[in-house]
Amino acid sequence: MTSRRELSITDLFRGDLHLSSPPSVYFSLQKLIEDPSKSLAEAAFIIEKDASLSLKLLKIVNSAFYGFPSKVTSINQAISLIGTQELQNITLSTIVIEKFSDLPGGLMSMHDFWKRSLHCALIAQGIDRFLGKRFAQSVFICGILHNIGQLVFFRRLPELSREINLMLEAQEYILSRDEVKIEQSILGFDHYQTGAVLTQLWKLPEIITQSIRLHASLDTTGNYQEISAIIRLADYYSKLDSDNDELKNSHLGISAVSMSAIIEQSIEELDEILKAFI
Repeated sequence: MTSRRELSITDLFRGDLHLSSPPSVYFSLQKLIEDPSKSLAEAAFIIEKDASLSLKLLKIVNSAFYGFPSKVTSINQAISLIGTQELQNITLSTIVIEKFSDLPGGLMSMHDFWKRSLHCALIAQGIDRFLGKRFAQSVFICGILHNIGQLVFFRRLPELSREINLMLEAQEYILSRDEVKIEQSILGFDHYQTGAVLTQLWKLPEIITQSIRLHASLDTTGNYQEISAIIRLADYYSKLDSDNDELKNSHLGISAVSMSAIIEQSIEELDEILKAFI
């Protein structure tokens, strides 16, 4: 696929069942969670049918990120401790990371990509916590998935992705709007639009799709503008050097001092959560 302007976003998902297939375990969990007649043991059984996934989830739950005083030894125990919604979110995160583990070499370090995504998710979680935990059930997964459209580009358009990356590397400092302008100029669409189409194709919750779709938008109205603003701010700070020289008072009402504390905590948590997920 290198004809540029003849491409559409939907073209990227044709003929790639691995990419276009929704995460089935996630939806099996969702269906069960929404059924009041089902038990936690049945949710655990769905996970335990996939031994690899079970091991990864237990590794995450036993990481310092959660900090439980004793080792969690079963999925059933994990659910009772973190809840079904949290389990569903880390299941989705784990599946998506695995789904994009075989990208063409040389485009980007997947370790670096997920490190930045997880850092964004941690900062977003800290911002939401500061603002009153309005999006506590969604903000972490929205932070992890906000750049998923880039992975679609890397998988389906490796040559054009290299061209985009070279143009970005030529800039001294990269902002989201710069990425969008370059992608739009080459492809006619950007990775946020692409990510939103993918999550919609997977039938993920609307809050995830809209937080991605609105990431580069100036829209300040509507039901999802606040979550998109949180992810946008977290993404910005996840790209800064650790000295935080560019901190300033946020339009969300967060002082530079409070933002510094949020970022410092995210840095402390990042290595442990990265080891657990990657």
